[in-house]
Amino acid sequence: MTELNPNTPVLVGIGIIEQRMDDPSKAKEAWQLMADSVSAAASDAQAESLLKDIDKVYVPQSLWPYSDPGRLIADEVGASQAKTVLGQIGVLQQTLMGDACEAIQNGDIDVAVVTGGDAKYRELIARFGNIELTDTQQTEKPDEVLEPEAELWLEEETGAGLGMPVGYYAIMESAFRHSQGLSIDEHRDKIAAMYSRFSDIAADNPHAWKPKHVDADFIRNPSDKNKMLAFPYTKLHNTSWNVDQAGALLFCSVAKAESLGIPKEKWVFPLASTESNSMTCVSQRPELHRLPGAELCGEKALEVANIKAEDVAFLDLYSCFPVAVETYANELGVSLDRDLTVTGGMPFAGGPLNNYAIQSTCRMIELLRNNPAEYGLVSSVSGMLTKQAYGLWSCQPGSNEFANIDVTPRVKERTPPVKLDNSYEGEGVIAGYTVMYQGTEKTRAIAVIDQPSGKRSVCFSDLPELMEQMEQEEFCGKTVSIRQNQFSL
Repeated sequence: MTELNPNTPVLVGIGIIEQRMDDPSKAKEAWQLMADSVSAAASDAQAESLLKDIDKVYVPQSLWPYSDPGRLIADEVGASQAKTVLGQIGVLQQTLMGDACEAIQNGDIDVAVVTGGDAKYRELIARFGNIELTDTQQTEKPDEVLEPEAELWLEEETGAGLGMPVGYYAIMESAFRHSQGLSIDEHRDKIAAMYSRFSDIAADNPHAWKPKHVDADFIRNPSDKNKMLAFPYTKLHNTSWNVDQAGALLFCSVAKAESLGIPKEKWVFPLASTESNSMTCVSQRPELHRLPGAELCGEKALEVANIKAEDVAFLDLYSCFPVAVETYANELGVSLDRDLTVTGGMPFAGGPLNNYAIQSTCRMIELLRNNPAEYGLVSSVSGMLTKQAYGLWSCQPGSNEFANIDVTPRVKERTPPVKLDNSYEGEGVIAGYTVMYQGTEKTRAIAVIDQPSGKRSVCFSDLPELMEQMEQEEFCGKTVSIRQNQFSL
């Protein structure tokens, strides 16, 4: 290994924790799982003494009640001097990794840990058993809070009936399908086959929540055990967040790693962290099937290492819904026929809310250590494909220093938001749509519609015959009539 700048950031330890207990009263809380993962990361690095030297604890926020989980974790692992950072929902998980590595590179700190996790399976079992749980309460505030700069959705969208993310993603999915010239049936077959392959990868992942093969037909078609949520998405196209999982990434400077004698076979280098924090809500995006932020982030990450996408052996594309995988692959210029996850994806490996990118990075590190000549690229998403990011990793130090790159200004230039006007009445062309479900019943069709003026409407229809038709034939590109915020043929 060539001589390195002593402040070069290096990942030296990972911790992956999972619990599945039938008695939730005996199960650990989310913060305890995170603390366990941090301790596991220090053990993995063969340097438990690193725990007391942690300068910063970074945690992405989830739905747990803690105001400063980093402090609970720091106190538990003996990092009493550590500063705590909370990344609110809407902040990329990759942002925390990039910030930690940049702080080490600048000499501001020597040791940092990025950790996250949840215990929603514990909550689920308690609810089924009518068992009351008491989680740790806090009044402390973090030393630093990272906040998103804007909202993730608009009143015009929620007013039309969009609520949970699945509807937003299904609308983008329809636009992507239309852009590829696929029929509805062809497209449903394609994403079902892709996710079936993901389940095979999960079956080989020792940390997967559901490590077993699932047939494409079962994923594609709704059933009692796999209900349609928002056409064309069934439950198995959706992330599985009712999991008890946590992960931790332990970083330090090369100088620190050398002084502690951390074995070189544990070292994995963050080569680049690239992100777009441009926040344009779904209905205002000029092209619903495009992600310019993912394109620019991918270009910049690969540029740092002087490689191309085909040089990346291991790839994990954020898989909350199929369109996240498809659009990232499209912007990166890689085939949908190659393996696009190292974990098995969020429906099968598990997707603890606002923490999957940490889990997938942990798995990526395991694979790179076993294949030290290869590169690994992990994507991150926040919101409704609102923000995009990549982390590029290698066991070999880069020819360039670690780069933490924000492409937000360039993305904003390329994606001026389309103006919405839900008072418009007249004709328009559907840019993207879905049919929402409640149980087995179709409840509402929702469409983003382009007006002749260049503005947009977000409209709905409750007509059963129209909802049925929209699942049988392509409505993207179809002209419809708008009146009182409802659309019809």
